[in-house]
Amino acid sequence: MAKGGDDYCFGCGKNNPIGLHLNFQPDGEKVSAKKILPREYEGYKDVVHGGIVTLLLDEAMGNYIQKIYDKQAMTGRIEIRYRHPTPVEEELKISAWEESRRKNVLAMKATVQTPDGTVTAEATSKFVVVNLK
Repeated sequence: MAKGGDDYCFGCGKNNPIGLHLNFQPDGEKVSAKKILPREYEGYKDVVHGGIVTLLLDEAMGNYIQKIYDKQAMTGRIEIRYRHPTPVEEELKISAWEESRRKNVLAMKATVQTPDGTVTAEATSKFVVVNLK
């Protein structure tokens, strides 16, 4: 469940009927989730829309902070590098990890990979830990 919320997060909330229902779990020094996106998330033919790819990466990094620190955080800055087209209807692995921390700002990284290990997109970001009600 999304910390402090009603579990309606579009990315990870179980109660959102049109959400992605991503389920991130600890994976060594990272958190990871697997997801197959249907064609409804397509941009170009057979390729996940770039905005959805960004959402996957952002969601992974936010979930890392929730799972590891039990804190809520907001994206302060995010930079995406699209390396290869991200395919629809294929299992994707979305992973995130912490690069560094300075007070309440965490530098994060995340990737989206295909089953053969190809990184289709990667992100670097700064997240700010906040107290939300």
